[in-house]
Amino acid sequence: MNVTLAVKQYISKMIENSGPGMKVLLMDKETTSIVSVVYTQSEILQKEVYLFERIDSQSRDNMKHLKAICFLRPTKENVENLIQELRRPKYSVYFIYFSNVISKSEIKALAEADEQEVVAEVQEFYGDFIAVNPHLFSLNLSGGRSWEPTLLPRTTQGLTSVLLALKKCPMIRYQLSSDMAKRLGESVKQIITKEYELFDFRKTEVPPLLLIMDRSDDAITPLLNQWTYQAMVHELLGLNNNRIDLSRVPGISKELKEVVLSAENDEFYANNLYLNFGEIGTNIKNLMEDFQKKKPKEQQKLESISDMKAFVDNYPQFKKMSGTVSKHVTVVGELSRLVSERHLMEVSEVEQELACQNDHSSASQNVRRLLQNPRVSELDAVRLVMLYALRYERHSSSILPSLMEELNRKGVSERHRRMVTSMVEYGGKRVRGSDLINPQDAVAITKQFFKGLKGVENVYTQHAPLLQETLDQLIKGRLKDSQFPYLGPSSLRDRPQDIIVFVIGGATYEEALAVYNLNRTMPGVRIVLGGTTIHNTKRSDSSTAPLATFRIGGGGGGAELSYGGGC
Repeated sequence: MNVTLAVKQYISKMIENSGPGMKVLLMDKETTSIVSVVYTQSEILQKEVYLFERIDSQSRDNMKHLKAICFLRPTKENVENLIQELRRPKYSVYFIYFSNVISKSEIKALAEADEQEVVAEVQEFYGDFIAVNPHLFSLNLSGGRSWEPTLLPRTTQGLTSVLLALKKCPMIRYQLSSDMAKRLGESVKQIITKEYELFDFRKTEVPPLLLIMDRSDDAITPLLNQWTYQAMVHELLGLNNNRIDLSRVPGISKELKEVVLSAENDEFYANNLYLNFGEIGTNIKNLMEDFQKKKPKEQQKLESISDMKAFVDNYPQFKKMSGTVSKHVTVVGELSRLVSERHLMEVSEVEQELACQNDHSSASQNVRRLLQNPRVSELDAVRLVMLYALRYERHSSSILPSLMEELNRKGVSERHRRMVTSMVEYGGKRVRGSDLINPQDAVAITKQFFKGLKGVENVYTQHAPLLQETLDQLIKGRLKDSQFPYLGPSSLRDRPQDIIVFVIGGATYEEALAVYNLNRTMPGVRIVLGGTTIHNTKRSDSSTAPLATFRIGGGGGGAELSYGGGC
């Protein structure tokens, strides 16, 4: 199960179906993101696609020498734009692909608009999601604590398109403590029943399983600082459809103001995605040394025509390596600067203590000490108090009022201080379905959330997300029906092999790493993780707190804590 490959194959098939000749790729805002995450512009150019346009653009020229490949979401707005396009076609022929199921009435409306008979093909290709990694997808949606009228249908469409792309007709289990999880499960089941012909895949010995979870069951994981490359980049710099905005980095060159990090097209990134910061530092040094060795050798030997020819032959690879080196040196350098400037190693150590250990006295002292440290940013101060509140909300000796006063003294606004209360309302003990935190357990780490700490050497990566334990229980056949019931009368007797996990309210890169490791270490089990968004602390979901934005510092050191969604 590979979501990246599934989307790439759809796009390749679209281009292949249009035959030889020059082409334009006509997209909407969302499908532009879907395509750009799995294909670079240069890759698509090699397939004779020379122009990329938006269907809603009013400034497109007539180009009858081009074939149009349309890849669009089946929205009313897109169908209307396409109807107008077909009435006055700008291109010679149209190959139309919708990213999800389109109604017969809309197909009829398109056929009636095609008076000049320029449409060669209309098909459904189910790439209605962002394929972030081979085992990770996002819908790039933000939402609240209940389903908004447009959000449930869009989430259902995205999730069913993943199932269709992977050719899976699953059994469904959902988190009992979440009404949103149950409603989404029922909505997906309804589509599977309605479109039963689309879901008529070859039966497997063990049916696939869709597991629907709610972010509120584990509000801690998105709040923690991260120390593996991809997760750290998203936490500190923000990854948006594999792009990083570095424009606020001090002294940044023009060509590095926005960079792309894609494991599909960047070997260094692919090899270092899940390595910790220390290992990345060593590997970046090795990459630079390798580049330095090649650089003078190539330049010194330009003495004959054959030397020059050899250099020109190797130049694209040399230039690519040069771009890779400068990009990763810049990114790692900025991460390093932020870690130092924001005192993140010490902050992270206390975060891990709050998440993984059960010493209230030590945690209280350490949180207070960091709040009083002027080098600790307001963002990190609020995050520490949120973690403390989630961890010790019912402790008899809780010092939460005192910590809130410390935030006040630090200059944190009342609006941002209220986020602490909102976080407890969203993910506190009252709403959790799982035993995320157990205050009675005074000695050991709580059974479900903190299993596996023994022998962990790195103090910054002690924490394991709840999702990891949930999947472990699921694979071993021990996940309780009382916590995750099946939708419908059937249940799975055998150990599941193909598992699609979806987190309402957003997944995290720490959870993606857990899924990657489970895929690596559990033979015969294939897991794909998805969410309404991919979280970091700075761009968390509006479901966790009132809409708010937190800006700290200037230049490249700015950080945001905005509970307003985004991926």
